[in-house]
Amino acid sequence: MSRYAMLLAPSANRVYADQASRMSQAELAAFGAVLSSGLDDIDVAVIGGVEYLTFSADLSERDIAYVSNLSSAYALFERVDDALLRPLALTPLAHYDSDLITIPKYAGKTNEQFTKLVLNLTVLASASADRMLDGHLTVLDPLCGRGTTLNQALMYGWDGIGVEIDGKDVEAYKLFLQTWLKRKRLKHTAELVPVRRQGRRAARRLEVTMAASKDDHKAGAVQKVVVLNADTTGLDGLLRGNVADVLVADLPYGVAHGSYDDEGGISRRPLDLLERAISQWLPLLRPGGAIGLSWNTKVAKREHAEDILFAAGLDLVEYLPVDHRVDQGIERDVLVARKSR
Repeated sequence: MSRYAMLLAPSANRVYADQASRMSQAELAAFGAVLSSGLDDIDVAVIGGVEYLTFSADLSERDIAYVSNLSSAYALFERVDDALLRPLALTPLAHYDSDLITIPKYAGKTNEQFTKLVLNLTVLASASADRMLDGHLTVLDPLCGRGTTLNQALMYGWDGIGVEIDGKDVEAYKLFLQTWLKRKRLKHTAELVPVRRQGRRAARRLEVTMAASKDDHKAGAVQKVVVLNADTTGLDGLLRGNVADVLVADLPYGVAHGSYDDEGGISRRPLDLLERAISQWLPLLRPGGAIGLSWNTKVAKREHAEDILFAAGLDLVEYLPVDHRVDQGIERDVLVARKSR
């Protein structure tokens, strides 16, 4: 096996950057399931005073294309006689300019690298893992906020479906995406229209159809984002079943964020929302699809989240720990499970 060293991208968030190498080891190990050769000896090493993620493998061109999408990947080298580093070109999925991901800034936004990490872990645990590079997947975020996960799905060349109860967030996402598309001179349509159920207005639906980037090798392709301005615990009749390959959600942290309870009040407990919503989410996921959830472990224990997903008939997926500190009030973890039927 050859030996490789990956230089990790810097992060604007110092706290996240301090923990990125450990989380990247777990993420890289998950990529091993789709590579033509296995991964071995995943570790962190200091070379010339700089920290690298190191591993052993026999990477084909397609394998390099896979690991190019590691959330913190910056540069990849093959180690020659343990003394020299031979650079290898990374070819990440990047159907649009990176500012689609980096421009939006708002209170409560999830770190973009972490969003990509959770999406990667979820896709790699799903039946669609071998289609990551050249398939047209659909990503569902039933708590989408202002669209960080949806934008990452677009960057990968996939479609996105979101649900968000806050109408202002939906309108802000529409404004951002339309402005960005106009500035990039990409053909698109965007409509925000009411949705009726049994003769009554039940939601609003934002639908954006956009052309692929002019520099994309799949020029002429079309991608779509749909966002429902609705309660994620009441989706009956608003979305058809089996619509998504993966579901990714960042549960309310229980500190600055909350969710509506059955009485219409605000609950700060993320697992209350998960218990009420999981029965609405599962029919939207295709067989073999996977769910990836992140949440604040200071207000909800991991074993309780596992119990909810297990009781819903999902198979829990094991991977190396990616739990990490966000700030004084938030310790974040990730849980991934797969739908077998």
